[in-house]
Amino acid sequence: MASHIGRRKFLATLGGAAACPLAARAQQREKPRRIGVLMALAADDPESSRRLTAFVQGLQELGWSEGRNVRIDVRWSAGDAARMRVQAAELIVLAPDVVFAIGGGVLASLQQATRTIPIVFTLVSDPVGSGFVDSLARPGGNATGFGFFEYSTGGKWVELAKEIAPGVKRAAVIRDASLAAGVGYLTAVRSLAPLVGVEVSTMDVRDAAEIERAVPAFARSANGALIVTPAPVTIVHRKPIIALAARHKLPAVYWERFYINEGGLISYGPDGSDLCRRAASYVDRILKGEKPADQPVQAATKFELAINLKTAKALGIEVPPNLLARADEVIE
Repeated sequence: MASHIGRRKFLATLGGAAACPLAARAQQREKPRRIGVLMALAADDPESSRRLTAFVQGLQELGWSEGRNVRIDVRWSAGDAARMRVQAAELIVLAPDVVFAIGGGVLASLQQATRTIPIVFTLVSDPVGSGFVDSLARPGGNATGFGFFEYSTGGKWVELAKEIAPGVKRAAVIRDASLAAGVGYLTAVRSLAPLVGVEVSTMDVRDAAEIERAVPAFARSANGALIVTPAPVTIVHRKPIIALAARHKLPAVYWERFYINEGGLISYGPDGSDLCRRAASYVDRILKGEKPADQPVQAATKFELAINLKTAKALGIEVPPNLLARADEVIE
C-alpha cells in the first residue's frame, strides 16, 4: 500500500509538466502502455525522487505522459535485497510493456523474475562482466540500457584519495561483497593502490549496524581513508557513512556527486540522473516496437569531479590547487 501511495503522490506532481505532441495525442484513444519501475532506494529518499523525476521528464520529452498514454508502476526496495526480489516479481505479474531498472541489484532481481519482458537499465556497473548482457554491441537478451562505470574507475578513486590527502597510507573499500560490482571495484583499487603507496583492506557491510562498527574500528590506526563503492547499502546508509567519516577524520572518496552535496569530501563519477533521463529514450524505442536485444548498451560519457571545501576544512585538508582547478563542482 505504501508504494502505491508514494507513487500517486510523486506522479501527481508531474502532471501537465510537458505538452503532448501530436503523436502522443493519437495514442490517447488506445489503451495506455504500462511501464514498471523498480528502484533500490526508499520512496522518501531525495535521490530516489531526483532519479525518478529525470526518467519521467525524459519520457515526457518523447510524448509519454502519465494518465494520458502511459501508466507507471513504481516500487521502492529501500536497499532490502529480499524485498527487491518480491517487488520484482510483483511488477512482472502486472505484465508491463517494459521495466526500468535502476542499479545492478535491481536488474539481477528482475532478470530472475523474467527473461522475456523487456528491461531498460541504468546505473549498472560492467553489465557484460556481471552476466546481464552478452555484449555491449549486441545485448542478446531482454535487457539493455546505460552502463555506469567500468571497474577501472576504482583506480581513479584511490588516486584521488592520495591526491587530496597525501598522508594517506591505508584505504578501506566499503562495499557489498554479494554484488559483482563489489568484487570488481576492489580488484581495480588493489591493482593501482601499490603504485601510490596505499595499503587496501575491505569493509564488507550489509546494513547500518555493520557500518557503525566497521568504520570506527578502521579509524583506530592512523593515515586511513575510505573508498565508498556503488551499492544499495552505501546509498541507503550514506548519512551514517558521511557522519562517521567526519567524526573520525577520515578522508572519503565517493562515486557520485550527491554524497558531496550531503557533506562528503570528494566524488568522481557520472551524473546518475542524467543517465536516468537518457534511459527514457530506450523505453520509448521499446514501446514503439524495437527489441532490447538489438539496442547497444551505452556507456556513461559525462564524468564529474566534485569537492566539498567545507568538509575539507573540517578534516584539516588543504585541497591542492590543481585538483580544485579540475573540479566540475566545488561546494564552499
